[in-house]
Amino acid sequence: MPKASEIKKNTAVEHNGKVFLVKDINKLTPSGRAGASLYRMRMYDVATGAKADESFKADEVLNIADFSRHQVSFSYIDGDEYVFMDNEDYTPYNLNKETIAEELLFINEETQGLQVLTVNGSPVAVELPPSVELVIVETDPSIKGASASARTKPAVLTTGLTVQVPEYIATGEKIKVNTVESKFMSRADSK
Repeated sequence: MPKASEIKKNTAVEHNGKVFLVKDINKLTPSGRAGASLYRMRMYDVATGAKADESFKADEVLNIADFSRHQVSFSYIDGDEYVFMDNEDYTPYNLNKETIAEELLFINEETQGLQVLTVNGSPVAVELPPSVELVIVETDPSIKGASASARTKPAVLTTGLTVQVPEYIATGEKIKVNTVESKFMSRADSK
């Protein structure tokens, strides 16, 4: 088990019964002869994404967590469990509907670029790609000749997510949505 002074960025550590990913480390050296160096770490909870700032003495021992990311595809729903399949070895990862409720608004059978985060082999969260393509199931009729910079209207997507879209977008169109801001980006590229 490494000391705080040996921890590097992007290391997964166990602290207070949770697993955190270390994103930033600042070394603080107090002035004075008896002062020991402190390591201030900005960490994010792997399961919830919550930010935590913690300070550790240089010789304080931390536990490294068995943390990994797996490229997955959404497979099927089993009751309240959503099953994701590993793209390489087809390992199934089951996540409870409540745990990933926010992410489910962006996930369908075609969603590419999903990752399951595991701690000690157990799935704890789903990481979304920066954008996804979803189909509009309900919106007001499109207005011919509406300019791209004109007003917007609400559109309900196949997953239940509602986003604001330009007036020229119609029901049945596939659009690209930013997963961080839940905003319309553009029409999806037609293949």
